[in-house]
Formats: sequence, structure tokens, C-alpha cells
Amino acid sequence: MMSSIKIQNLKKQYPNQVQALKGIDLEIQKGDFHALLGSNGAGKTTTIGILTDLVKKTSGKVEIAGIDIEKNFNQAKKLIGVVPQEMNFNIFEKVEDIVVQQAGFYGLSKDKAIEKTHEILKSLSLFDKKDQISKTLSGGMKRRLMIARSLVHDPQILILDEPTVGVDVKLRYDTYDFLSKLNKKGVTILLTTHYLEEAELLCNKISIIKEGEIIISGEKEKVLHDLSTQIYLFESKNFKTQSLKNYKLSKTENKNEFQVQINKNQSLNQFLKESLEENFIFESIKPKTNRLEQLYLELT
Repeated sequence: MMSSIKIQNLKKQYPNQVQALKGIDLEIQKGDFHALLGSNGAGKTTTIGILTDLVKKTSGKVEIAGIDIEKNFNQAKKLIGVVPQEMNFNIFEKVEDIVVQQAGFYGLSKDKAIEKTHEILKSLSLFDKKDQISKTLSGGMKRRLMIARSLVHDPQILILDEPTVGVDVKLRYDTYDFLSKLNKKGVTILLTTHYLEEAELLCNKISIIKEGEIIISGEKEKVLHDLSTQIYLFESKNFKTQSLKNYKLSKTENKNEFQVQINKNQSLNQFLKESLEENFIFESIKPKTNRLEQLYLELT
């Protein structure tokens, strides 16, 4: 299968001698929904900047669908849609005009541009706002407008840099649903996000970057399988922590709430089975953090 994005030994050193990327390798297959995670300054934004030709690499090779961006970025950019972290449209223009103009940059005729704009605005529940000045939109709707603008030329690859920052919960989950459907249609998606539950919910591949180096990358389930521990919270009125000595147990500050640490050589099912044998009754049980967040904390 052809790679949508292939990065080989990519390095970036800024004039102030900061080495933002230290020779990363990353391959994203066609149809993947791939999360690139890391703290501020880890190298995520630099990587996206190089992919979109906003940042010049120091060395290494980047291909978009087999096209070397150093040799032919104009051809490669037609395959990419980008949703940057910062709002970068004219807030005094109408919603429809912003998207139509973007279509024109990619060579669509005016009639085709309007047709595609209406189609994408409807799919993102923005059509009824097409004549509004974009300044009047809510933060969540502005994010959706940026997604609409990035998709108007039907790109094969969508790059999303923190697409749901500042978006309310309902709009966030509506956006998740839209992106999942888009990915199922065959669009390859590269996502950076600080919402780790977002990456765990949406993505099938995960890479974590730290101090300019990829420290882990692969299928989501395989990556998460490497968790050394996982912590669960549970409620019980008759639980006694001293009864199950094979587990690290403690009482939380909440009434009838406890936490248990399940190590890699243990399982939640085994803990529940042993608890039932002691006649303990659970009212609820849930992870203290999502699995990806736990792994992220362990690695970074």
C-alpha cells in the first residue's frame, strides 16, 4: 500500500541552534487516522510546518503520496488540506466567500467552487450561516469553517493541528463524528491534539514525539498494550483494602470510592473475580485516566 505521508531522517535546526527535530522517521499509510502527540515544544508543529512548506527542513526527506515535496511541492499541496491551530481567515468576510476563495486557489471554476462550498457547508452544519460575517461565529463554528475551507478541493490527506481547541462538548463530538465518516470514505488524517481521549477515540495509529524524536509509534492497540500499569476507580460500600494483598489499593477522598492499580501481569477481570469471591459489591468502576493518557504520562 502506498504511503500518504513518508518522513525519513527529518531534521530541523533553527538559527538560534534549537534542534526541533532530530532525525524522525514516520510513515502514514493511505486511509490511516494517525495521531501525532507530544507536549508543547516536542516538534509537532515543526513537523506539520515542514509537511505544508511553511517551515524549511534542515535535512531529510518528505514525500506526500510518493511526491518529494522538495522537488514538487505545488503538485503535492493539491493533495493536502490543512487546518492550522490558529485562526487564519479574514474575520470580516462572509463564511461562503472564505470557502469559495479557497476553492479558487486550487483552480476550481466559480460555479464548481460555489457548488463544492455549499456541499461542504451543509455537511458541517454551516450552510445556514453562509451569509454571516465570520467574526460573528462562535469559536466552535470558526473551527468548522476552517475544516470546510481545508476540504473544498477534495484533498486525499487532511492535516489537523489541535482542531477542537476551545470547542464546546457537543460541537466537539459532532466534529468527531464528521471526521470519522470522512476517514471511512478514504481520506487519510494526521491529527495533533492535547485531548488524549480524542486520539484514543478516533485514531487507529499513534506516534508520540518528545524533544524532537519519535519515542513510540504503531497500531493504537499494540501501543496501548505496552502500558505497564492502569489505575481504576470503583465504588463499593463493603470493600476492604486489606483483603486483596496482590493489588495496590487505596481509599480516595470520595465516600465509598477506592482505586486499584492493575499491573501488566494482572488483569481487571481477575481483580473483579477475586473481589466477588470475597463477596464485595461494586456500584461502579471506571479508568482513572484513559489508556492513552496513562501511556503518555509514563513516556513523557
